[in-house]
Amino acid sequence: MPPRRHRPTLKDLAARLGISESAASFALNGRPGVSEETRRRVLDLAKELQWAPHHAARTLSGITSMTVGFVLTRDVREFGMESFYLRLLTGAQSVLSTRGYGLLFQMTSAVDEELAVLRRWSEERRVEGVIISDLRRGDPRPAYLKELGLPAVLAGGPDPKKLLPCVTVDDAAAMRLIVDHLRATGHRRLAYVSGPADLLHVHRRIAAFRKAAAGSLAEPGVIGTDYGDEQGLAATRWLIEAPVRPDAVVFDNEVLAVAGVRALRSAGLSVPADISVVSCEDSAICTALQPSLTAVQRDPAVFGEAVAAKLLRLIHDEPVPDADAQQPNLAVRESTQQR
Repeated sequence: MPPRRHRPTLKDLAARLGISESAASFALNGRPGVSEETRRRVLDLAKELQWAPHHAARTLSGITSMTVGFVLTRDVREFGMESFYLRLLTGAQSVLSTRGYGLLFQMTSAVDEELAVLRRWSEERRVEGVIISDLRRGDPRPAYLKELGLPAVLAGGPDPKKLLPCVTVDDAAAMRLIVDHLRATGHRRLAYVSGPADLLHVHRRIAAFRKAAAGSLAEPGVIGTDYGDEQGLAATRWLIEAPVRPDAVVFDNEVLAVAGVRALRSAGLSVPADISVVSCEDSAICTALQPSLTAVQRDPAVFGEAVAAKLLRLIHDEPVPDADAQQPNLAVRESTQQR
């Protein structure tokens, strides 16, 4: 068996350069107290020796980080308004904690920034594996994670290139449930206020809605948003000012649905007497609102549990199926009464 390679330490860096460990630490962490020349020399040597912080060295010595990472590229304001990911994280942590794992969560503002975080976590051995979500068209993350050799599970999906195992929800089934219910309750002009169409799950929902609602689509049938309430208000106003107003509007999540109800009330319209409302995501908001909102039920906590369980199997080299699809239900409430 070949001898284990010596992993350079902060002490090694300092000794090679003839400086104190404190000076080397200041240089590596961007702190004042060292000259730019010293900082440059320390950084160049750290790169040459592939130095990593102490927690990475501990991992290489056989003490694993016992941590799973989750990077989410979203607007912080939107994240605070939408409950889906908070509940998903709760479910994931409940499974991870039973195996002694922690969850490291970080938000970024762009996919490039997310890639940088994933690389840093991998190089530092900070996490044993990662959860990713919100797959986009041409998304570089699945291939990048394969290149890094970092175990990963996609929350949502499926991954078109099948590079990552995933846990997903049957969006086509959800849209069929919604449209069948609206048609059964007498609705004939249906519209959909969606999230960003570059997100693959939104793209699939739009296609599923158009297929399910064929022959009952309002004009415009679909309006995209950034998931924010301001765009939800604007999209709803656009729909009610159309030459032929829809008699039911499906919103991609509860944030958009609440914004839509506000816009309808501001226009003097009643829910559901004038226009019915459905949310593709259920939460306490949907039941607290008056009238209560009909919504697709898929427990994000259970979803998070399934994602974490799959990732742990992957980390421990246990058999992992490519995809698990969770079937949705429709909670019928006051916002879609019989017309």
